[in-house]
Amino acid sequence: MGPIEFNKRRILILVAAVIAFVILLNGLTFHDSLKDAAAHIPLPINLTPTGHKPHVPFEEDDDDIWDLDDPDEAEAPPPPPAPSSPPTSDDGAAPPPNPNQPATPVKASLDSHPIAKMMEDADKQWRIYESSVSTTFRQTVEKYRSTHGRHPPPGFKDWYKFARERNVFNIDDFQQIMDDLRPFWSVNASDIRIHAAHMAENPKFGAAAISIRKHKVANVLNGSWRSETMVKVIDTFIKYLPDMDIAMNRLDQPRVLVPWEDLQEMLNREYESRAMPPEVMDSFTVDQSEFLDFTIEDPKDDPSTRLDDGWFFRPGQQYMEVASKACPPESPARANLTIAEADALYKDPLSGIVKNFNLSSDLCTVGPAIQDLHGMLYSASSMIVSHKLVPIFGECKVNVNNDILFPANMYYRHDVRYDYDPKDDVDWRDKKNDIIWRGVTSGGVQLSSNWATMHRQRLVQLSNGTYVKEAGVTAKILTQKRAGTTPQNSSYEPVANFEPSEFANEHSDIGFVEAWGCVPNCSFYNNIFSWKPQVPLTSQFKSRYLIDIDGHSFSGRWHAFLQSKSLGLKATIFREWHDSRLFAWRHFVPVDNRYDDLYSLLTYFIGYGSPNMEHALEAGDANPQVYVPPHAKEAQTLAKQGREWANKSLRREDIEVYMFRLLLEYGRLIDDNRDYIGYSGDGSELDKYDAGGESRWGIGGWK
Repeated sequence: MGPIEFNKRRILILVAAVIAFVILLNGLTFHDSLKDAAAHIPLPINLTPTGHKPHVPFEEDDDDIWDLDDPDEAEAPPPPPAPSSPPTSDDGAAPPPNPNQPATPVKASLDSHPIAKMMEDADKQWRIYESSVSTTFRQTVEKYRSTHGRHPPPGFKDWYKFARERNVFNIDDFQQIMDDLRPFWSVNASDIRIHAAHMAENPKFGAAAISIRKHKVANVLNGSWRSETMVKVIDTFIKYLPDMDIAMNRLDQPRVLVPWEDLQEMLNREYESRAMPPEVMDSFTVDQSEFLDFTIEDPKDDPSTRLDDGWFFRPGQQYMEVASKACPPESPARANLTIAEADALYKDPLSGIVKNFNLSSDLCTVGPAIQDLHGMLYSASSMIVSHKLVPIFGECKVNVNNDILFPANMYYRHDVRYDYDPKDDVDWRDKKNDIIWRGVTSGGVQLSSNWATMHRQRLVQLSNGTYVKEAGVTAKILTQKRAGTTPQNSSYEPVANFEPSEFANEHSDIGFVEAWGCVPNCSFYNNIFSWKPQVPLTSQFKSRYLIDIDGHSFSGRWHAFLQSKSLGLKATIFREWHDSRLFAWRHFVPVDNRYDDLYSLLTYFIGYGSPNMEHALEAGDANPQVYVPPHAKEAQTLAKQGREWANKSLRREDIEVYMFRLLLEYGRLIDDNRDYIGYSGDGSELDKYDAGGESRWGIGGWK
């Protein structure tokens, strides 16, 4: 090799080395720059509390809509998420993080509609409720004493085991029982027994009687299917009960209205009577007197002491005329507050949507506003009431009543007209995007002059597209602001003149199947309503939205609606045994009894209009100024939460447990030695029992 070639080779090697060094240096510099940049990337922020699913609105035609139920219930697997989206499970929740993958920010709804805040608040209340459940007998006893200021009643240990063996979710939630019975602590036990023993002697007063003697149902007076069903429930635990007479309301309407001032005095006396003696008898007193002697066929031949129940008849009279006495003096029912002032107590000020369901059915708050808009309040089919505190058990009541609530027999009795059958339900994605209701014209005594005051008739008219158009009906709803609006800063403003006719024609299937309950007959309806075909309960589950309203009394369909895969909407003035267990905006959607929020609710869930006003004008939209994006995902979430909870807390077993607890408390209340009987232990004798259960909490307790 010559010198020149050798030098060329050296030069080439040197150049290659320089190039390699430059590449290596640039690579190191680029790597360091990536590290520096990564150090300045903010960590993902979890915008949603742990365990809380964000409410993310979506369009009806989105590709990511799938059923929220268990995978094996879905007819087809969900479509895969877009590559840029985090994977989700079938119930809409994010799966556990993969430590081998970088964290992904949680997608949260920034929608500012008031409903989003109501759902968030309901979730917070629910989590508090869910986390406060006692898991052992010790905890249950301690919570009972701290809450009620008394020892639990005799038989409490047997009741606890009965409840645990039936997998009761919340062993503490029986406040309705305690509230119903509290005033009776101001009445002598013997007087309660006398009232209960003889209340059903005269059939015209609308009471039945069930007599328990020596752990058996020994007699039923003025019986019907209602009392027969109640006996079936009692038979599941009757071996633990003392002797008693149970007076049961046979009428649809509630019965007892104690004036507010008298009730406060009774409650004060109850509070003063609270005590927890260190030693009490864990058994009921036997061989007490003042029970019904049902061996005497004619009450006139019975020399037993009687007490006046104070029943009086007010057929056709407005209910608030007798009910207002049971309201506080400062309440709207007695203080002449305006409707707007009453609305401010329970409605969202921007949307007019119900935010406090409890107050929305409180007659002391809403009574003046709806006394001419609800059949039971305007013209009840029967009104036999008393201003005395008498012990009558009823399936429902309004908030001012003092009846003793028990689970409605319709919820326990097997009846295809009211029972939920899952095999006839369909998945959310397969349901019609509408609201359905069917029924008869019940609710009160109907005349040609008063039918328009009835709550069912008002709903049917308000949801009929032809009627609202001809009558010029408009509604207040919220519309999303268009100017400067993005999914990240969406805000809403009220529209007072929304014309609902087109929306109702497309999304409402509400109507009567026949007329019923008119005086002298229902012929006056012939030119008012056209009758719709009957739709069996199971077929109604093909719609996404099920509205439940009162009839003469409570609605027997509510449990089935909650158990279904559809979303229940509820308007009622009545209270039932399960109310404290159900959370509005967590398990169902509350509706005002005037229905003035109905279209605001439906347009929120179903959606309305176009985000482009020019397109709406070109299409001839009756409300071009309105755009509400659909929130079907939120509706589906509410439906799923309601169904899951109903299947845990509204079962036949839950009815049995409630009745058992109710009659133990009642049994002590009518005992002459009620201040000296009960359970005084600390609960330790069931430690092994509790530890032996398969726990839903993971360690000890019962599932």
